[in-house]
Amino acid sequence: MSKQLGKRFLKLLFKRKKTLGRKYRELITAFCVAVCILILRSFGLLQSLEWAALDQFFRLRPDEASENHITIVAIDEASLRQVGSWPIPDKAIASVLEKLKVHKPRAIGLDIYRDLPVEPGHSNLVEAYKSMPNLVGIELLGHNKNTIVSAPRELSDRDQVGFNNVVLDGDGKIRRSLLYSHDINSKSHESFALKLALLYLKNEGITPKKAASNHKYLQLGKAVFHRFEANHGAYVEADARGYQILSNFPKPACKNLQESCPFRQVSLIDVLANRVREDWISDSIVLIGSTAPSLPDYVLIPYSSRLLGTVQPVAGIELQAYFISELIAAALKGRPLLKVWSDEIECLWIFAWAYLGVATRRRIQRPCISALSIVFCCLLLTGYAYIAFLDGWWIPILPGLLTFCSSAVVLTYQLAHMQEELKRSKDFLGQVINTIPDPIFVKNEKHQWIVLNEAYCQFIGYPKTMLIEKSDYDFFPKDEADVFRQHDNLVLCSQEPQENEEEFTDAFGKTHLIATKRSLHKDAAGNFFLVGVIRDITQRKLFEKQLQDTAAELSQSNDELKRKEKQLQDRADKLFQSNDELKRKEDQMRYLAYHDPLTGLPNRKSFAEQLHESLGWAQTNNLLLALLFIDLDGFKQVNDTFGHEIGDRVLVTIAQRLNNSLRGTDTVSRLGGDEFTVILRAIPNTKVAARVAEKILTTITEPIVFDEYTTRVSASIGISIYPINSHDCESLVKQADTAMYRAKHLGKNRYEFA
Repeated sequence: MSKQLGKRFLKLLFKRKKTLGRKYRELITAFCVAVCILILRSFGLLQSLEWAALDQFFRLRPDEASENHITIVAIDEASLRQVGSWPIPDKAIASVLEKLKVHKPRAIGLDIYRDLPVEPGHSNLVEAYKSMPNLVGIELLGHNKNTIVSAPRELSDRDQVGFNNVVLDGDGKIRRSLLYSHDINSKSHESFALKLALLYLKNEGITPKKAASNHKYLQLGKAVFHRFEANHGAYVEADARGYQILSNFPKPACKNLQESCPFRQVSLIDVLANRVREDWISDSIVLIGSTAPSLPDYVLIPYSSRLLGTVQPVAGIELQAYFISELIAAALKGRPLLKVWSDEIECLWIFAWAYLGVATRRRIQRPCISALSIVFCCLLLTGYAYIAFLDGWWIPILPGLLTFCSSAVVLTYQLAHMQEELKRSKDFLGQVINTIPDPIFVKNEKHQWIVLNEAYCQFIGYPKTMLIEKSDYDFFPKDEADVFRQHDNLVLCSQEPQENEEEFTDAFGKTHLIATKRSLHKDAAGNFFLVGVIRDITQRKLFEKQLQDTAAELSQSNDELKRKEKQLQDRADKLFQSNDELKRKEDQMRYLAYHDPLTGLPNRKSFAEQLHESLGWAQTNNLLLALLFIDLDGFKQVNDTFGHEIGDRVLVTIAQRLNNSLRGTDTVSRLGGDEFTVILRAIPNTKVAARVAEKILTTITEPIVFDEYTTRVSASIGISIYPINSHDCESLVKQADTAMYRAKHLGKNRYEFA
């Protein structure tokens, strides 16, 4: 897996995360976990664990049919003692070859390095080489001349040599086979195992050719050997020189539990004594090599792994038997070779399990059932990976398990955090709405009541304990509940406040006409709350209906009454018009008396009245109240530089920004010039006032652009708190003003508490 792929994932994540809403939280969580696992994998941190998992699959695979085309002539400890020396003299090797030749094997592999003569009997061995065209020797290739071990010249000249195709992984095990390689002179060489397999398959009419699907791949009979790349499977930047394949080691069954090698094996001394069954040699591949523990020719393969105890290495000649058996079985029977998915499919696989972990944890809330479901899915993933392995696919099981479990754990933490924030929000909302006389309800996204004030419970006629975590359908007629649900969904979808008139039947069967204003709020953890405020408009509607009925009765009177009625109506219209005109003028005068003509904000007079009213409300309900005194920094310079018209537009912009930064229950006023005040009602602590002040400072300092003009101002804010700093309006204002001047003195663009 390339590191660039992980970087692209991270870039896409941060680009899209801003546009995704809460309904995509599961997708975001799964994506983040999958990206983290892919990054770990791209650095090779999971490589050893994935190798270990693959080794266990090899060990758990069922036994296959016993091998009948490979026989190993083992140079064991007994053979070394009888021969009496090592290296074994050429005469003994020549004698073994001659005795094997009599039984007509298809191919003989000599897995012994013989680059120098070992007397006595070298001439006999040379004659044996020349008389056996199906004999293959072994050589050791290297990156320089000092590491090369050549085969006998008599075999090299006849192209009867294959190189030792051992490729070690980082943990010292062999999981790959090298079919072709190039020496320092760029000459192509076939491996020892491939050379012998080709000799055997030649009699079956199978020769190597280019694969039809991809000319870069080798095809033998029914098998196409996919070339190993540096990042295939769990590998990260592995050495992929030459033509390598991932080895799907066969597992031929041993004849009895005492045998350690699943291939037919005879001792060298048995061959010299003619104690070998002819059918074991005839038409088979015979491999000659060392199995003696005193000779360091042992390697580790996947079958060497053990959950308990030490590893069990295999002899080098047995490794070659595994390689040859795999090549022949694949070519003749179509036995699956080990393949891997592309990087893209592996990424999708890992992400799919990450999303499954999130979805499982999200939809199953009970801890016991959730834990059992996670265990079941892990077993399912392992079982699927094992079945795919039996079919020749090495899929990333460990990243899948890690992403599945990690995403479930991450979502568990998120849910716990959301529940904690939900509890805090419910407690705060409960404290606030109980001080309001209007019926108020708070619902969650499931349309369940989670917070209700006493006025609502009295209005509906049911106790709070019965209503909590229930919905409209549990207490109202279905037609009314349908209307409520429709209006709730409109606010949840649009996230905009809505006001609707509805019918409402209480616990006593009495139907009310109500006007409900719904709005959506969100806490720090992203929990959404639907808040509804209710007004009973039943009496108003009855009065309107009475007026309509009276008008209908009057319309049925005689013509004289109609004329009089028309006259009265005309007079009434004139009176209404006069009253309306007076009312509009009165409203206009009142508005001008209480609002700043430039910004539309409440003026100094309105501020004084609202502060007095808010202070009395705070005293009655034992709540905190904060007063913020705001003075703009550098406003005179704006007037001097751009003129008073631009200065007025700056003040209007600042007023709009202040309004947008506050709650609906807070009040912002302009006292005159560049001085503003903010009244924060019902705050839980002084930290809230500090956060509001910080938000105001951030909002005000944003650049202000007017056509070709761009300017920037800041503000100094003084804060006084009731009842901490004072209990009366005049002192609160004075202390906030003093704190504001202290903020200016300390550097401006900041806030200070009284």
